[in-house]
Amino acid sequence: MIGNLNHVAIAVPDLDAATCQYRDRLGARVSQPQALPEHGVTVVFVELGNTKVELLEALGDNSPIASFLEKNPAGGMHHICYEVQDIQSARDRLVSSGARVLGDGKPKIGAHGKPVLFLHPKDFCGTLVELEQI
Repeated sequence: MIGNLNHVAIAVPDLDAATCQYRDRLGARVSQPQALPEHGVTVVFVELGNTKVELLEALGDNSPIASFLEKNPAGGMHHICYEVQDIQSARDRLVSSGARVLGDGKPKIGAHGKPVLFLHPKDFCGTLVELEQI
């Protein structure tokens, strides 16, 4: 059901500083910041040859990233994103197997302009999983 690894997301307390780390120290190509108010984050993507690293900064006090950073002030891995062909059928299959979809269970549009869902970390070895329809 899952396809390629789309990205690994890292929550950061300072997006500008994190962007500099990846761009200036590691020599990576980094996208421009993109605010996603519906998800409560501002993101940049570090472009790699075979995948991406998404750097996430809280956008407002109600951001899920803000609560993550309260527990992890230096930041850290937030989630991993896998590609799926059909997000609706993937969701239905996961739910029928007992997996929990976060939120209202309806896909939202993610940073790439494609439908995404998040799966409860307790159902996936302690890791928050994002599915993105390709």
